[in-house]
Amino acid sequence: MSDAKKVRTRFAPSPTGRMHVGNLRTALYAYLITKHEGGDFILRIEDTDQERYVEGAVDIIYRTMEKTGLLHDEGPDKDGGYGPYVQSERQAQGIYLKYAKQLVDQGDAYYCFCQKEELESMKRVVAGKEISIYDKRCLKLSKEEVQRRLDAGEPHVIRFNMPTEGTTTFHDVIYGDITVNNEELEDLILIKSDGYPTYNFANVVDDHLMGITHVVRGNEYLSSSPKYNRIYEAFGWEIPTYVHCPLITDETHAKLSKRSGHSSYEDLLDQGFVSEAIVNYVALLGWSPADNNEIFSLQELVEKFDYHHINKSPAVFDINKLRWMNGEYIKKMDPEVFYEKALPYMKQVLTKDFNFKKIAGMVQTRIETFPDIPALIDFFEAVPEYDASMYCHKKMKTNEETSLTVLKEALPVLEAQEDYTNDPLFASLSEFVKEKGYKNGYVMWPLRTAVSGKQMTPAGATEIMEIIGKEETLRRVNAAIEKLENL
Repeated sequence: MSDAKKVRTRFAPSPTGRMHVGNLRTALYAYLITKHEGGDFILRIEDTDQERYVEGAVDIIYRTMEKTGLLHDEGPDKDGGYGPYVQSERQAQGIYLKYAKQLVDQGDAYYCFCQKEELESMKRVVAGKEISIYDKRCLKLSKEEVQRRLDAGEPHVIRFNMPTEGTTTFHDVIYGDITVNNEELEDLILIKSDGYPTYNFANVVDDHLMGITHVVRGNEYLSSSPKYNRIYEAFGWEIPTYVHCPLITDETHAKLSKRSGHSSYEDLLDQGFVSEAIVNYVALLGWSPADNNEIFSLQELVEKFDYHHINKSPAVFDINKLRWMNGEYIKKMDPEVFYEKALPYMKQVLTKDFNFKKIAGMVQTRIETFPDIPALIDFFEAVPEYDASMYCHKKMKTNEETSLTVLKEALPVLEAQEDYTNDPLFASLSEFVKEKGYKNGYVMWPLRTAVSGKQMTPAGATEIMEIIGKEETLRRVNAAIEKLENL
């Protein structure tokens, strides 16, 4: 391939529902490969498998591409001169049948009239696995016989005539040279009995006609590549550069499936992950940069991405790692944007008229995903049931007795305080600490426990008091005194 040839990659999803993480990675890598070289990224909709078609799935594809920033240069809505970009529309134009007939005329393909029963009889067991290798019986039919049966309207498929001897070798950028014995290559079907092309055949024809230079896909297609190459060679077409990506597994090293609960892009959005973090994380499933940095914007990925460094070994989808990365993105988020996104989660547990902006500021650096928010702040609404042993803290040297004393001593300070914003409150309590000769934590730990009832809170005692206000603070401290007196 001459260097002058513009890189063109494609993402060719089937509209079958939500976008799997593996498909998103294929799209991302195809996008990065071409954008790194200043090439074009093409979106093609592969909808020839009518049985699996899901209503509304095309919209999901467009929505996902838009949200993730993987914007295509050409596609059904952007004709770049290689359209149509939807396989069913290409099918309606008779593109696939035309090329299949060309192969028949060349002697590289043939009509097959075998029905289900006949095909069943060809099954055999090899090394404990049941396989079906078509025995080419229809290849032997005379031209006249074929014509007669076609004219009679007999159901048929068009098969590719694979060689049965020798080997086929192909080169993959990641996995190197792979050789297969030709006897293992099935005479694959090009056109099904309903007149639609098979996925394999449509792919080859479309990739060639659309000038695709690099084909990015999962490594489950490694074994199919020799078949594809045979078709390319039969037409005398240039074979694209193959980039097969490693398998993505879950934490138990099984293939990432719907059961894991986080196998699709939309599942992850629903779980409170940020789109940029998902894209960043998915880029690292199978590829790592030379400098070990892990946080990248899409633009930085375009600059850094080198597909020659994709790994062969399976990539583990580690939800905790994604949570960490998401937390990093949330921390950097513009506070206004964060507040907008966080508000619905705050309102799940808070019904009173609080300063939500302030609460959002407290939690922004303390969460990894948005659904973490409710459990972190629900105490503002009401103090949960808690055990008095929470007042014991080794480091602060507090226990139930000392806490009771401190709360009783601090109560008049809190009653006398007019201004319940954080700084004046903190100043008054610091003064009280000094007077008594106490350590700061010795006072603040029991106070925080009393107003929150939680071991962990997103803010200190006086910040909490500011949010809940004077009346509620006094009510909570009095309730805590009563709790400790009744032990």
